[in-house]
Amino acid sequence: MTKQILLIGLGRFGKHIAKELYALDHQVLAIDEDEARLEEALPYITNGQIGDCTNEAFLASLGIKNFDVCIVTIANDFQASLECTYLLRELGAKFIVSRAERDGQAKFLLRNGADEVVYPEKELAKWVAIRFSSDHILDYIQLDDDHAIFEVDLPESWIGKTVIEVDVRRKYGINIMGIKADGKLNLTITPDTRFNPSNTILVLGKYKDLQKCFRI
Repeated sequence: MTKQILLIGLGRFGKHIAKELYALDHQVLAIDEDEARLEEALPYITNGQIGDCTNEAFLASLGIKNFDVCIVTIANDFQASLECTYLLRELGAKFIVSRAERDGQAKFLLRNGADEVVYPEKELAKWVAIRFSSDHILDYIQLDDDHAIFEVDLPESWIGKTVIEVDVRRKYGINIMGIKADGKLNLTITPDTRFNPSNTILVLGKYKDLQKCFRI
């Protein structure tokens, strides 16, 4: 379903969000004080305006209640991000996502109107650390503080065995979600599904269980 999105801030992070929203066919109104950044983002947004996001009258003129989601991606000016988040809440925003760089900033944003806070640098840093500190981790998605999905190389001891024979759900509490072969993902996994040498696997579980099972 197409959503109406208000995107405030068109730095590198904001521009990437605009591109992804465009690819998903959402309607995006983007706001930035820099005309050059706004013009650069025009191919990926429905509309754009130059304006001060800390100006209540300007924000009110946008019809904040009409947007399904408001995303605040202002970088290097936490005061402006905080003020903008607060004003969006005061103007009746349905759902606000704000960018933070530190935990302290996140606490202030949540107390002053944000429904969710994202840490692009922190989250990317964790992904890079996990992804490239092990030879057999191919991808990684954090679900919460304790759980994650890993794409890992198939352990040699699993080759030729079935899902029920390796029995990692009982041993470690890990769920096998899918198997990749030649770039194709198979999500129809049964106890009799057999592993082949070329497979990589998608597994879901707690960090500590995944680390123990796959020696991460």
